[in-house]
Amino acid sequence: MSCSDRRAALRALLPGAGVDALLVTDLVNVRYLTGFTGSNAALLVHADGDAASRFCTDGRYRTQAAAEVGDLDTVIDRISAVALARRARRLGVERLGFESDSVTVDAHDALAEAAGVPLHRAPGLVQRLRAVKDAGEVEALRQACAVADAAFAELLAAGGLRPGRSEREAALDLEDRMRRLGAAGPAFDTILAAGAHTAVPHHRPTAAKLRSGDLVKIDFGALVDGYHSDMTRTVVLGRPADWQREMHALVAEAQAAGRAALAPGTDVTAVDAAARDVVERAGRGEEFVHGLGHGVGLQIHEAPALARTGTGTVESGMVVTVEPGVYLPGQGGVRIEDTLVVRDGGPELLTHTTRELLEV
Repeated sequence: MSCSDRRAALRALLPGAGVDALLVTDLVNVRYLTGFTGSNAALLVHADGDAASRFCTDGRYRTQAAAEVGDLDTVIDRISAVALARRARRLGVERLGFESDSVTVDAHDALAEAAGVPLHRAPGLVQRLRAVKDAGEVEALRQACAVADAAFAELLAAGGLRPGRSEREAALDLEDRMRRLGAAGPAFDTILAAGAHTAVPHHRPTAAKLRSGDLVKIDFGALVDGYHSDMTRTVVLGRPADWQREMHALVAEAQAAGRAALAPGTDVTAVDAAARDVVERAGRGEEFVHGLGHGVGLQIHEAPALARTGTGTVESGMVVTVEPGVYLPGQGGVRIEDTLVVRDGGPELLTHTTRELLEV
């Protein structure tokens, strides 16, 4: 789907939001709608079409904007959002929507003063479109997942997870391998935890040394063409203890149940419940302390939220993670996570590293 097609889809949502145009200021949404990758921009999407719409960035990006956003009239102004708000009335806008979920109070006041027309909250319109990925987006995510799979395989083959190495050294090694395989960088700060640290869901790597007998939990992803992959695997250094093997088997069972529940039209809370019920039946419900998963794309966390507090249903074309975990404070934890595309005939798996408990 082209960026102009995405803008057309957004225009179809404007009447329901009660606005004549939407001022898009969230840079991720600007990129989705225009392809622009710079650090300062805004976009006015007019209900009357692209001819009445405007893109704005500052002089640093004049050449880049011409290359990336050649199909829209471009305004050059340092204060991009305000510059477009000033043009709204001249472009026939009487009711101007803005992204109230990302605009600060001070920014709102500046926009209201500049616009000269009423501002109306219109949150989440672009995010609603972004939740369902087109073929090009899925391919970018597939490539990002492939890079992460390959980098992890290289790390294991090179003995990158071994006693005596620090969490931080191993994490940096993995990130470097993703870059060498074509990623722009990691999709997020790599979580690599060993021993008791694995009981902390979002532990940051430290100078702590990996030791024989440790569980090692690695949550990581690659950034490719602006799209983020996300995968978690938990391995053991040496022979696993019975409790490690049992915990891993429980999480693997829960993860399989969550994957199986990913059918179009299923409520997000039901997908979460499919995995959570497995953990709760084992008496460990209180040790599963986060939601089951989330959407991924231009951001590492996007709609939908697969959680007890989530809303809506999963749809064909959504790309989501399924990542149950069980955590025993002071002892250790296990999380298994995959990235998948929701499909009518069953989910398509994008992350292919084995989910078996690896002994390294």
